[in-house]
Amino acid sequence: MKEYKVVHPKLGFRNRSQNFEDLLNQYGREGWNVNYIAPGWANIVLEREKNR
Repeated sequence: MKEYKVVHPKLGFRNRSQNFEDLLNQYGREGWNVNYIAPGWANIVLEREKNR
């Protein structure tokens, strides 16, 4: 079974790409995989196995 998380990133104006990369890496270390990224990086849907 999978669990999902929706993230509304607050990236700021400076280093937006780097902040986005850091955010994805942080969730990746927690076992989350990117399922969907909305246009303009407004929302990110993450998934992972619930019974890890």
